[in-house]
Amino acid sequence: MTEKPIRKEKDSMGEMTLPASALHGASTHRAVLNFPVSGYRFSRPFIRALGLIKWAAAQANHDLGLLDAERSALIVQAAEEVVEGKLDDHFPLDIFQTGSGTSTNTNANEVIANRSAQLAGKPIGSREHVHPNDHVNMGQSSNDVIPSAIHISAAEQLKSCLIPALEKLHAALEAKAKEFWHVIKIGRTHLMDATPIRLGQEFSGYAQQVAYAKERAQKSIEVLREIPLGGTAVGTGLNRHRDLPAKILRHLKQRTGIAFYEAKNHFEAQGGKDAVVETSGQLKTIAVSLFKIANDIRLLGSGPRCGIGEIQLPATQPGSSIMPGKVNPVMCESMMMVCAQVIGNDTTITWAGANGNFELNVMMPVMAHALLESIRLLTNVVEVFCDKCVRGIVANEERCRELVELSMAMVTSLAPKIGYDRAAEIAKESAKTGRTVRQIARERKVLPDKELEHALEPVKMTEPGCSGSE
Repeated sequence: MTEKPIRKEKDSMGEMTLPASALHGASTHRAVLNFPVSGYRFSRPFIRALGLIKWAAAQANHDLGLLDAERSALIVQAAEEVVEGKLDDHFPLDIFQTGSGTSTNTNANEVIANRSAQLAGKPIGSREHVHPNDHVNMGQSSNDVIPSAIHISAAEQLKSCLIPALEKLHAALEAKAKEFWHVIKIGRTHLMDATPIRLGQEFSGYAQQVAYAKERAQKSIEVLREIPLGGTAVGTGLNRHRDLPAKILRHLKQRTGIAFYEAKNHFEAQGGKDAVVETSGQLKTIAVSLFKIANDIRLLGSGPRCGIGEIQLPATQPGSSIMPGKVNPVMCESMMMVCAQVIGNDTTITWAGANGNFELNVMMPVMAHALLESIRLLTNVVEVFCDKCVRGIVANEERCRELVELSMAMVTSLAPKIGYDRAAEIAKESAKTGRTVRQIARERKVLPDKELEHALEPVKMTEPGCSGSE
């Protein structure tokens, strides 16, 4: 077996041996050995955000006359490769590492410095041309870079992924609300029969929940636009030019289309992670809404013959290894599991956010991982739920009519005419005998036939102000 080539590098703690082809350096490799915990790595959106920060910082430091044109150009080119995902294999660190994310910021600095060396025709590991700390990390600290990368990556993913997915689902539910507007079905409260409702009204409620979900995602972007870049180690801005944050942010807006701005108070921005907790809370609320929608839809389609069966869901795959022909509401179940995961991620983020000690939160990597995972999972499941479930839902109109007529709740519209107690007697007899409210009321002659039919007209019961009469 041929041994892989190695090289030796030093960091402040001594010499390390690492793969010769690795663009990360000694400090990163030390962290690789220290944290073989989960196998979870920072996601593509987060690495992209790190690259954007280093890309913007190199240009900003050059603008300020702190970094010469040659070094700046090399760093910008190498950082651009990080942004584009070309160097992802060189970011090997586990999420469960140093709580500040220092190892990952160092990872980015070393990768960009070593790639800059390659671009300049120098060997990997040579630092005389571009140094990871002196040049790539100029005017920065892990303590302001990592939280800023969380904000940038989450805001980008909300803008480009989750919000468009929610818009798509909202449009599909709105279309179903219009398609089903003429279908009258029985309403349900406490899982029990209630007064009639339009199937379209029911779906309009789901559409509005998704519209609010989109608004919540947009509000989160507003919260995330405030970023800690410029605070360096503890919020004082030590070792950076006073104009650096503004220049970095100008370059970031150019690339992201999002108008990020410098934290109003760097000590708040680095000591706390309230914006991340708030964003996660919005995602949790979105997950709760989507869970309700998916659960309702699978229940409305239950059966199909021995359940509610008011709608028919698209058949996507066989539902049983033993029962031939069985088809399950798998898209709804997928959505519900994602929502459960997002709710769990929010708990992680809440506890991590509470662990801001003095001038720094030291649970940022897991917050970044959980937040971006929630956005990714919600985006993906909303897309497939819309395409493979919602758009193919069909109303079972005959079943809807049947259940309306069988419902004891039909008696509700008679109460203003004959009194609550007499109406309750009819409902009890209906429950006892299995006969419909219409049959019993006609037999008892509680109202003239024409007035009775008018009072028991299901369509009118779905309109505001209906009390069994005009």
